[in-house]
Amino acid sequence: MASSTTEAESTESGGDFAALGLTGAVLDAVRDAGYVEPTPIQREAIPLILRGRDVMGLAQTGTGKTAAFTLPIIERLVGGPRRTRVLILTPTRELCVQVESSFRKYALHAPLAVASVYGGVPLDPQEKQLRGGVDVVVATPGRLIDHLERQNVVFDDLEVLVLDEADRMLDMGFAPQINRIVSGVPPYRQTLLFSATMPPEVEALARKYLRTPIVVQVGRRSAAANTVKHYVYPVPRDRKSALLADLLKREAMESVLVFTRTKHGADRVVRHLEREGIPAAAMHADKSQPQRTRALEDFKSGRTRVLVATDIAQRGLDISGITHVINYDVPQQAEDYVHRIGRTGRAASEGDAFTFMSPDEIAMVRTIERIIGQEIPRISVPGFDFGTVAAD
Repeated sequence: MASSTTEAESTESGGDFAALGLTGAVLDAVRDAGYVEPTPIQREAIPLILRGRDVMGLAQTGTGKTAAFTLPIIERLVGGPRRTRVLILTPTRELCVQVESSFRKYALHAPLAVASVYGGVPLDPQEKQLRGGVDVVVATPGRLIDHLERQNVVFDDLEVLVLDEADRMLDMGFAPQINRIVSGVPPYRQTLLFSATMPPEVEALARKYLRTPIVVQVGRRSAAANTVKHYVYPVPRDRKSALLADLLKREAMESVLVFTRTKHGADRVVRHLEREGIPAAAMHADKSQPQRTRALEDFKSGRTRVLVATDIAQRGLDISGITHVINYDVPQQAEDYVHRIGRTGRAASEGDAFTFMSPDEIAMVRTIERIIGQEIPRISVPGFDFGTVAAD
């Protein structure tokens, strides 16, 4: 990598969005959204992107990184010709929709056309939109290749390529699709890569596709948001559902995202909660896109207080007001803990992360503590019989 800047080494200590180089319609949209002070990743990345530099952004979830690249891209596109000039690749449908929503919000005063392209829904409406001409395509790799094979979109005029949540895309096995897509876009372009972590595979991807990039790192790698309070509940595995229902009944939990390891586990937890009189919805890969969309909308609106999901939701959910994240199952990869709990404590709000730890999960909890650099307090619930379980 050519050069690096961190939050501590920032040459910009503050200032509003205008001081970063944003103007006109983009500033109007930022003001409409109610934002005044840029987040650290925005303060660092936006001026560099406006100057046309390739940027590798490393930041934990919930730090405002989507706006860090959407705002300067919109600034670049305003007043330009109508042609497909920007491509953003994302790992999941949910993140694809989130990024599209961000473009629409920040391009409120700019006549830009944005298309989101992802699987699980019919091709025809997407084909019609792409063939009608758009400025920005936000896509998951697999569905984009479907459209490329049908020649529904071409990237001859592409100016900016964004690889969002690059580590997650590689975790999901999208490397062949990414290579295929990037091989078909102009080599002389601006490339932006954003990732919560930087394993060797991500660094190799950056070296392959970015030209003398500047690395913008906010916070230490794999750090958990400092707005989140962490707690571990030692509990036998067969008592986890009872503990969850008990907490939801006695705690002031306004909006709760529960993570399970498996799809069947998510459905099983929802059935248990409903038997206890607690409305909940499940979201996982076996659900159709309309079902997933409905579950998310109900959760966002507050109609459903509890959403139970597999790790499909650990990234890409930008839902304000999630008060609690509960790890019903301890994640199998320690860094996934950071991504899961990043759903709460977003944008400087505070949140709580509860982890249910059965005896066979003690070792992974210790690994998580090493990753986040802190010991997580063990909590017992008064009046709840945990049974026999070792706390450490």
